[in-house]
Amino acid sequence: MGRRRATGTGKRRRRGPVIAVCLALSLCLLVTGGVFFLVGRVSDALNEWSPPEAQTVEPQAGTIETPPHDQLTGPPDRSEVTAAETDPEASGEPGADEQHTPQPSALRAEGDWVEQVAEVTTIPARAMDGYASAQLVMAERQPSCQLSWPTLAGIGMVESRHGTYAGGELAPDGTTTVDIIGIPLDGTNNTQAIPDTDGGEYDGDTQWDRAIGPMQFIPGTWGRWGLSLEGGAPDPHNIDDAALSAAQYLCAEGRDLTDTADWESAILEYNRSREYVSDVLAYAHAYADASA
Repeated sequence: MGRRRATGTGKRRRRGPVIAVCLALSLCLLVTGGVFFLVGRVSDALNEWSPPEAQTVEPQAGTIETPPHDQLTGPPDRSEVTAAETDPEASGEPGADEQHTPQPSALRAEGDWVEQVAEVTTIPARAMDGYASAQLVMAERQPSCQLSWPTLAGIGMVESRHGTYAGGELAPDGTTTVDIIGIPLDGTNNTQAIPDTDGGEYDGDTQWDRAIGPMQFIPGTWGRWGLSLEGGAPDPHNIDDAALSAAQYLCAEGRDLTDTADWESAILEYNRSREYVSDVLAYAHAYADASA
């Protein structure tokens, strides 16, 4: 009897290590299986993942998209004015700024002069007033820049058709009757992705920045360069403030806009596109020629 008990105890002792090994193997298999399961889940998730698409945020009621630049390749059809044929680089002549100086009346151009030039160039008189006033102010503040209104008018035409795009117009105070707000700068449609910088204050979009106003400033750029012609808070939707702010922006870095290289540098700073430079130059020359 004692030997059997001893033999039985030995068997239990021999089974003890076996059971421990089995438990360890079982635990390893469970852990390994769990790891493979998690790895499989992660792998599946990665395979199914794709970058989030840019969400289209609708602009405020009444806002519109700005016209594509490829639709603006010359002077307006309704005008009999044609672009100058001269290549300023080849001839050594100045670029667009040919110093067609408005007749001054305080901060603004003289009213009869504005009406006359507006008629021959087809530029709305209220926009013409804004461009000419910006030239007069810059002639006093930064005469070395030698900015003249045809450049501002060229930009204004390309960007928003002088604040009249899609049926809007400029009110007597210079503010657009329809807020001109561009497409979201979300990296699509050949745009640079620019996340919101103004909390939607100017463009109504809290996700992406959009170009704003008749001169189409990006909110961040407006925050740096925005000026008011007559004091108070500058308004990007007002042609007076927008034109003056654009003038200051173009004149930065000591540029002389009667110099071809400086003029092109200024326009490229505004929009880094050679096609854009050509469009602005065509309109600027056309307006300068018409008013000569």
